[in-house]
Amino acid sequence: MTIGQRIKYYRQRAGKSQAALGGLVGRSEDWVSKVERDIIPVDRLSLLLDIGRVLGVSDLGDLIGPAVSVNVAGAPEHPAVPRIRRALNTPPSLLGNTLQGEPLTPQQLGDRIRDAWRIYETRTERYGPVGDMLPGLLAEAYSTLRAATGEQESQAARELVSLLHLHQVYLRRVGERRLSLLAADRAMQIADDTDDPTLIAAAAWNLAGILLSSGDVAEALELARATIAHVRPGDDAAPDHLSAFGALHLVGVIAAVRATNAPAAWDLLREAARVADRIGHDRNDWHTAFGPTNVRMHAVHLAAEEGDAAEALRLADNVSVPQAGGVLPLERTTRYLVEVMHANRLVGDDFATVYMLDKIRKASPEEIRYFPLVREAILGLMKRERPEFRDDLRSLAEHVGVVAAA
Repeated sequence: MTIGQRIKYYRQRAGKSQAALGGLVGRSEDWVSKVERDIIPVDRLSLLLDIGRVLGVSDLGDLIGPAVSVNVAGAPEHPAVPRIRRALNTPPSLLGNTLQGEPLTPQQLGDRIRDAWRIYETRTERYGPVGDMLPGLLAEAYSTLRAATGEQESQAARELVSLLHLHQVYLRRVGERRLSLLAADRAMQIADDTDDPTLIAAAAWNLAGILLSSGDVAEALELARATIAHVRPGDDAAPDHLSAFGALHLVGVIAAVRATNAPAAWDLLREAARVADRIGHDRNDWHTAFGPTNVRMHAVHLAAEEGDAAEALRLADNVSVPQAGGVLPLERTTRYLVEVMHANRLVGDDFATVYMLDKIRKASPEEIRYFPLVREAILGLMKRERPEFRDDLRSLAEHVGVVAAA
């Protein structure tokens, strides 16, 4: 049984309606319905504990199954994480003493940070190289900021925000959400001190993303809406300001639909489309991947989150996924392919689901291991595997670590 099916079983056994369960855990009846149909995953331990207490479940294993890993990455801690944790937990004033880091010019620092971003956004094997770079880069960035004055101080602050953004997305992908939130919060504080609307928008988008992935959808939506009102661009706004502003709408889209406020989500998406039309083409300012393509990708995601997988697949017909190495980061295109895979899974098309899983593996053989939806899909297919795709499915299962290699 899936987690959603288990929740439904224990809810019915407890004699509670979907509305009653939702109210007791601070969610809506529609949210409970989507969870029980496996449309929305429940991957927050605190929320599972709340559900278990409400339903009278004495062992959390009854809800998640005895063999389910609670590590969101489905794997042990990444070997790069201990050094990154040490760097982030070191007071910024001491970085450069406990970790080697010499002051650079803002331009030199920016070049190094852009190199790290390039590796992360374009290489299929990137977690090892980037993880090794992050602690030293952080020490260099804080040393550079302390030594900078005047205009160079502003430039160094912008580079540090970009680096902390890289920490946030990296740590979130390898399952370190607490550290990811710490990095995003620091970036927000630095951006707020600069009073730069573009930097504030980019940092708020960054912070809202980790709040969203942690399940704090109300906080993410509130942050996105408040920042949209605060940093609204004028007629002469620069493209990077428009990109960060538009990206705030897209993170608000996801937060709104997960808060079961679909009308607000579609309103935000329409506004994002107007901003994308104003820019005119895909960009990756502040690594937001904002533009017409990402807006269309979010329409697919929004339809799937609403539970209309058929509509999501119809909208996906209008999305041309850029080639690897293009303007959109590999992580964004891979995540979109996972969403299309999940929509095929929801409509019961096993062959299309296996096809999309194989496509994801070819596009990003390392990234595929970090998606819980991929693991769920493979486990579900293995329960009803067919001769036509048995070999492909078992190869995928070995690759992501669902089963041991033969």
